Amino acid sequence: MPSLTDFAPAGAAPAVDVRQAHYQELKEKVHRTLLNRLNLDRLNRVGRAQAEPEIRGLIVSLLDAERASMPLSLFERETLITDVFNELFGLGPLEILLADPSISDILVNRADQIFIEREGRLEPTDLVFKDDQHLLRIIERIVSSVGRRIDESSPMVDARLADGSRVNAVIPPLALDGPVLSIRRFRTDKLGAQDLVERKSLTQPMLEFMKAAVGARLNILVSGGTGAGKTTFLNVLSSFISDRERIVTIEDAAELVLRQRHVVRLETRPANIEGKGSVKQRQLVINALRMRPDRIVVGEVRGEEALDMLQAMNTGHDGSLTTIHANSPRDALYRLDTMVAMADLNIPDRAVRQQVASAINLVVQLTRLSDGQRRITAISEITGMEQDVITMQDIYLFERTGLKPDGRVTGIFKATGIRPKCAQQLQTAGFRMAPELFEHRLAVE
Repeated sequence: MPSLTDFAPAGAAPAVDVRQAHYQELKEKVHRTLLNRLNLDRLNRVGRAQAEPEIRGLIVSLLDAERASMPLSLFERETLITDVFNELFGLGPLEILLADPSISDILVNRADQIFIEREGRLEPTDLVFKDDQHLLRIIERIVSSVGRRIDESSPMVDARLADGSRVNAVIPPLALDGPVLSIRRFRTDKLGAQDLVERKSLTQPMLEFMKAAVGARLNILVSGGTGAGKTTFLNVLSSFISDRERIVTIEDAAELVLRQRHVVRLETRPANIEGKGSVKQRQLVINALRMRPDRIVVGEVRGEEALDMLQAMNTGHDGSLTTIHANSPRDALYRLDTMVAMADLNIPDRAVRQQVASAINLVVQLTRLSDGQRRITAISEITGMEQDVITMQDIYLFERTGLKPDGRVTGIFKATGIRPKCAQQLQTAGFRMAPELFEHRLAVE
């Protein structure tokens, strides 16, 4: 939706700024008057659609009364009505961003600075909140809707919007420049396997290999940084699981969308206002083992639950999938080491690494490049142990070769030529591994 500044004549910035300020004051006045006149509890019960005729009539009468002080064009009038509805029922100026499916992240650094991420790139917006109190009201509306609170005694909170989007908010005194809000959008149009090939996130032979790996029940660890596409790729891998298997998913914030019929979804629970009642991932992983799962899918291992996940993989729950924050396959294994140590069971380092080496078959590394594109930069196989070191071999790699003038990264997907140790297991499971799968090269621009 255009803003008032989009219709300003050249050189009229100061006048437009004044008009924008008057517009914000008028919107605030209309909003405040409506709050005093309306029964908001009743309106929230009946919903926006049913309440709209009554509220629109009130807004129009209020604007007519203010016509002398600030006459509005038809566009400005409709914009103001929409803005007021968003204040009453939604998330204020963020509603227009939430309605745009191409936006993956909404990042509010302060009341007058809102950024978005689209196609992996950050962009500024001209949207603003009136002030810190306005932004804080929106944050409180989000967190209260899921039974959470945010105040000086609890100045950080994680929550989830009705559409599944993840929300993180931090307020003063921790946030020095005013309340901060981050929204990671929940995609309703989930990318499929062929979508990733078309976007050049991986090649067709790499996809065929991963499909066989899931079908043959290899344990797979998906590694990558924030926003690299780990959850998206986990969704794609899970689509290769047979519909005849019982799958238990465990997540901090439910994002996985599995299309199989036999799926049990578990989600952690934060502590209540009294600081009690939290349920952590480790408890859910342990409980999942009692639910007769064929596969366990953990959205992301972050702490001591890594030990229970490894033990599950080593005790008959083959074909399990999970993700981890790390910058390379080797770093992913180091992080697993650290997480197991968090369980505080005094297990020797060598024993931990033996657990990792026998539990994990493949590590898939995802990277978000400088141009915003997401690529699978390595598929590595764990081959065993040499003394105290876990041994690995790369099956596929993406090598960056340069940067185009427009900022796009060029590179080559290539197979290393190594036939993986698991190839026999894949063939035994009925997946024919043609030699060409491990010999191809593909340049991407």
